[in-house]
Amino acid sequence: MSGSSRRKRRFSVALVFGFWLALPMIVLAQSPRPPGNLKGNDAPGDVGQKVLLTWTLSPDDLLGTTPPKVIGYRLFRKEADSDTFKKLDDEPTYQRSSYTDNRCQAGIAYHYRVVAVAPDGSESEPAETVESVVPDMEFFDSRHGWYGVILLLVCGTVMYFIELARSGRELKVRKIAGLEAFEEAVGRATEMGRPCLFVPGILDINDIQTIAGLTILSHVARLTAEYDAKIVVPTCRSLVMTTARETVESSYLGAGRPDAYNEDDIYYLTDEQFGYVAGVTGSMVREKPAACFYMGAFFAESLLLAETGHSIGAIQVAGTAMPSQLPFFVAACDYTLIGEEFFAASAYLSGESHQLGSLKGQDAGKVIGVFLLGLGCVLATVAAVTGNPTLAMAVDFLKGNVLGAEGFLP
Repeated sequence: MSGSSRRKRRFSVALVFGFWLALPMIVLAQSPRPPGNLKGNDAPGDVGQKVLLTWTLSPDDLLGTTPPKVIGYRLFRKEADSDTFKKLDDEPTYQRSSYTDNRCQAGIAYHYRVVAVAPDGSESEPAETVESVVPDMEFFDSRHGWYGVILLLVCGTVMYFIELARSGRELKVRKIAGLEAFEEAVGRATEMGRPCLFVPGILDINDIQTIAGLTILSHVARLTAEYDAKIVVPTCRSLVMTTARETVESSYLGAGRPDAYNEDDIYYLTDEQFGYVAGVTGSMVREKPAACFYMGAFFAESLLLAETGHSIGAIQVAGTAMPSQLPFFVAACDYTLIGEEFFAASAYLSGESHQLGSLKGQDAGKVIGVFLLGLGCVLATVAAVTGNPTLAMAVDFLKGNVLGAEGFLP
């Protein structure tokens, strides 16, 4: 045999031997077989933001296989009118046969793909959904089930107390010092022969604080009609002026003094904030009202009004729900209705059954909220001290389910 033939033979033997040595590596490098039966369903009890995906495992996804042939699954999504699938997550999911896509939009049709991922990053052939999935907005979001229970409980207590008030049952309401001072302030203005000034805030009629202020205006106007005093109401919104005129006129009619009503005492100044406060303070310095009432929404002008009223020696009663302005009113006014007292004033002054019942029902709702927060604090403290897993689960349930959005049940 010639030397060239021997060299060719050796080369062939080495090639075959190398192939058999590399065969396991070639097998290991092969992509895994695809998963199957990918299905997508709209998640129940949500607002159309979730799709539930399920599939069968890849035949190569076997427990105990060393090295593993499948380390996870990667999902892709596209809208029905698109041609391109996009990855839902950069890293493959290790939730082996299901996945929740919570980044959907209600009413949009989606198609999905899932592939098995090998340790070297290679992917199997994709398995696709046969039909598109359209997430829909449900009538009730089950994540907020406890919110619905608490809402029904609070509404039920409100209706219960309203019925109690209508039946003639006396509902106790705490006295509010600022409201008790109204009669004193109007009486002093009558004795001194000077007017009462009422400022209903600087926001329009669509603000709840303006409405609450006009409710209090009705009571003050009735007192001025009974005491034969003059009331002046400068406004910075035309609709507030119209409503204030109707309110004061109604109060004068109710007091039997329609002849004493003068609509020119309720007037419009300007919509501009500091132009308005300049006009009001100028009027205060000239006419020197004996009683000043500031009831509504206020901003930087609160201190200007209150300091001017203090400089002329007027009795001042303020009420607002603006936290940043309350310190100025508290410092410069004789009485201040703080937040909740301001909104409770209408029920307190009118004595109407539906308003009193609503006030008591809201208080019951606050008691429920404080009870849940207190219960959570106690359970969390005891669980941290004792390490009791049952108490820890109860705390998680309160935080995640009752006060959170994780569903009605764990």
